[in-house]
Amino acid sequence: MMKYISTRGGKEELTGAQAIIQGIAPNKGLYVPKEVPELPFAPGEMTGKTYQEIAYKIIGTFFDDYSEEEMHHCIDGAYDAKFEEKEIVPVTKAGDAFFLELYHGKTAAFKDMALSILPYLLTTATKKEHEDKKICILTATSGDTGKAALEGFADVAGTEIIVFFPNQGVSQVQERQMVTQEGENTHVFAIEGNFDDAQTGVKKIFNDAAFRDKLAGMGCKLSSANSINIGRLVPQVAYYVYGYIKLIERGVIADGDKINIVVPTGNFGNILAAYYAKQMGIPVAKLICASNKNRVLTDFIETGVYDINRDFYLTNSPSMDILISSNLERLLFHLSGDDGAEIKDLMGKLESDKKYHVSDKIRAGMKNFCGGFADVEMTNKAIGDMYKDNGYLMDTHTAVAYKVYEDYRAKTGDETPTLIASTASAYKFAESVAKSIGLDDEPDGFRYIDAVSKETGVRVPRGLKDLDKKEIRHNGVIEIPQMEETVENSVK
Repeated sequence: MMKYISTRGGKEELTGAQAIIQGIAPNKGLYVPKEVPELPFAPGEMTGKTYQEIAYKIIGTFFDDYSEEEMHHCIDGAYDAKFEEKEIVPVTKAGDAFFLELYHGKTAAFKDMALSILPYLLTTATKKEHEDKKICILTATSGDTGKAALEGFADVAGTEIIVFFPNQGVSQVQERQMVTQEGENTHVFAIEGNFDDAQTGVKKIFNDAAFRDKLAGMGCKLSSANSINIGRLVPQVAYYVYGYIKLIERGVIADGDKINIVVPTGNFGNILAAYYAKQMGIPVAKLICASNKNRVLTDFIETGVYDINRDFYLTNSPSMDILISSNLERLLFHLSGDDGAEIKDLMGKLESDKKYHVSDKIRAGMKNFCGGFADVEMTNKAIGDMYKDNGYLMDTHTAVAYKVYEDYRAKTGDETPTLIASTASAYKFAESVAKSIGLDDEPDGFRYIDAVSKETGVRVPRGLKDLDKKEIRHNGVIEIPQMEETVENSVK
């Protein structure tokens, strides 16, 4: 049976269900598979299969403590008509790459791919483990995770969900999606800080043993919907495997041919999922990590030094406005040879010195990664050029990825077939997209949605229609030191 261990060492080994419930390890580490499992099939054997069939095998291989019946329940509940495309994840050729469209779920962002199934994985886990406490889902968001988690857990019995987002740090559409969320168990708060502040505050709450005990006395147990939860991360592996199979199906590659994968990322979870797909056996030549102006990951990949002593920028790709990339810890653990003591030391240095240097061994293990970044002007130009030349509409995050990919090709001449993770609908960032394709100014983000729709004819996702007319149900704004008190009051 697959076991999960902490990135910061220790003898604890958990089943998948136990790790999903726990969220984060008691020693502040993140749970990782003790061994990444091999692909349960040859990719060429799966051509013609549905997304659900492929996801069942991939997720089930990681979480083999779930019975076939339990896993089918999770898959069938997650990937259904709530997705606007029957195939769940279309793969679309545009320009010089293939776009893995991950945004056709209820909230129009890639987070739906994992957060549609996490509530099923978690509630199934609580039954398997005879957990009698209410599960309190605690989440920090840079824009998309919050809404997707709220949508997934709204009115799910035995749960409460609390989301913190940076005030003035998400798009108008993203904010309105969250603050209009329905559900008796949903709680949403803006914090006076950036995403790193929110994420650090959430981790601090998780690591406060006295507070955990206090909540336990109130009948609550903390868990997470952020990608620090292995139950959020593993489902993301499935879509990279699916993307590779679709390229075989379309004759772009033969089974066994290598591809490149480009991922716009801030917290490193989405590209880590691609790394796990590679470790399972998907032939990946290069994993290209695309950053915005907050280029901490680009610099780290180039130098082996992770340094957050730098300016923080608010950009038009806000889900990547992050300096502390939590999931990088998981990669470092694997590349260190599962050296929990080394990772604990590195994370301690990040906390105390705001920087760390990795070992030569870890740097050598990163040879398949390369990084690049695009600032706001580059991002907007990429959107405009792609639409003008190919009639294809990208959101700002996907545009960062495409620009970084184009730069990589120009530098290397590498013509390997490439999948780009397309992480959100263009309508979630309609103001930037509208201006990038030459449209006039509008009074607010919602009018920009109308203008882009009228100009392009691209369908507006159901979840974004008439969003400005929905009732605002959550209007709390708090200071960072109030986060713990806010959690306690929300679960009473």
